[in-house]
Amino acid sequence: MDNIKSGCCAKKKTERTEEEKTKLIHRLNRIEGQIRGIKGMIENDAYCNDILIQSNAASAAFNSFNRELIGSHIRGCVVRDIRQGDDEVIEELVTIVQKFMK
Repeated sequence: MDNIKSGCCAKKKTERTEEEKTKLIHRLNRIEGQIRGIKGMIENDAYCNDILIQSNAASAAFNSFNRELIGSHIRGCVVRDIRQGDDEVIEELVTIVQKFMK
């Protein structure tokens, strides 16, 4: 996990293990499949209630992805930055948590 500054804006970067990448990408692939399925349902004039059930399942899957990623962020990036004396990461974390609570 590495901080990298580039261009005119500071950009942080998180290096993940292959296992972490695979796990996150697998979740996103599943969500992508769910979205394609919902699109197909609409194209085939599926009943609204059935589409809503599938949409809710996709939303729950995406929320699960976000929980996994934010947990990883706290355990990895936030801890690392605090240990390195970068307290700005705390405000960054507060901001992202507030966005999730809307």
